[in-house]
Amino acid sequence: MPRFKKKIESVMNSKGNPPVPSLALLLHPISILYGFVQRLRATCYRFRLFPSRELPCKVISVGNITVGGTGKTPMTIHVAAEIKRAGFKVAIVSRGYKGGAETHGGMVSDGRTLYMDAEMAGDEPYMIACRLKGVPVVVGKNRFAAGMLAISKFQPDVIVLDDAFQHLKLKRDLDLVLLDRTRPFGNSHLLPRGVLREPVSSLARSAACILTRRKADADEAAMSSKAELQMLVPGIPVFSSSHVPYWYVVQKGAHHSFEAVSDAFSTNDLEQIKHHKVFCFSGIARNDDFQQTVKDLGFKITGFLEFSDHHPYTEKDLATILHHAESTGADRLITTEKDHARIAIKEPLSIELIVVGVKVSFGDHDQGFSSFLHDRLKLG
Repeated sequence: MPRFKKKIESVMNSKGNPPVPSLALLLHPISILYGFVQRLRATCYRFRLFPSRELPCKVISVGNITVGGTGKTPMTIHVAAEIKRAGFKVAIVSRGYKGGAETHGGMVSDGRTLYMDAEMAGDEPYMIACRLKGVPVVVGKNRFAAGMLAISKFQPDVIVLDDAFQHLKLKRDLDLVLLDRTRPFGNSHLLPRGVLREPVSSLARSAACILTRRKADADEAAMSSKAELQMLVPGIPVFSSSHVPYWYVVQKGAHHSFEAVSDAFSTNDLEQIKHHKVFCFSGIARNDDFQQTVKDLGFKITGFLEFSDHHPYTEKDLATILHHAESTGADRLITTEKDHARIAIKEPLSIELIVVGVKVSFGDHDQGFSSFLHDRLKLG
């Protein structure tokens, strides 16, 4: 099954001729059917044949139209922080994907105290709660119920929904859609032939599109994608953002909570540590991107183990990682902050761990994006 899954993923992510033509041919009609169902569903919500509920406060959704990582979590953190900085009360509602509280819902954090770990909350909501002090985080598959819980407890001016563009059961005041600057629509095919969760026409529901992972001001890929979007959805603002890496170190044998260690992250000591030989591991949507980030930061990679997104690490997994690190001559491990959230509650590692996270920057357009949020939400 894992091998077959890999073949499907190779077809989904193929740019030109698919690597397994027969499988692509098989998946194509399924994609057509999937697209028909998605269009029908959106139409039913648009004409109120399916009901959408409304929360008694402003609501922003941060989402995308493709599977895989476009940076929703760091963008959710950035948007919530911007609203808080403007002097308004904000709370975050997430599904809590693969967390123990996903089905029944609950409060991850009141902005001061954590009430759930990563296994219960889900890795992303837990990471958000640790990052954002003073911002409550609530999870639940039923976003309306989770939103009402947040309102009853914290009376926010704004709720930010993490990964909710397709969650049409709940009305929003603002939909922010994230797209990877290099391949905003993947190979332009819908699931399972491609990575599109919805037809590109669904972007008409958005209030703004944000191209992520911009490399430089003169990024040709970003400029090309921006021009394409402005043709497809004329009149909708298109912003470009970049991911700025930061890192922190978990000492050998140290057993600290994720919250305590990640409070001390720094971007000043890379020159002191990047000469080390590191063994890489990650379980995120785009493992290859993380490996490239580590290379770009200047580390010497001795090997790489990849796991599926949201992978629940076991003690056996960690033993395997440590074995590979030792056998390849690495003197450090390196992983993502999202992965660290999942392993922090395990036994201390017998080798130093470097953790890499990312934060969002709009560069010279930071103020423009902040003004856009304020103007569209009509706060104050």
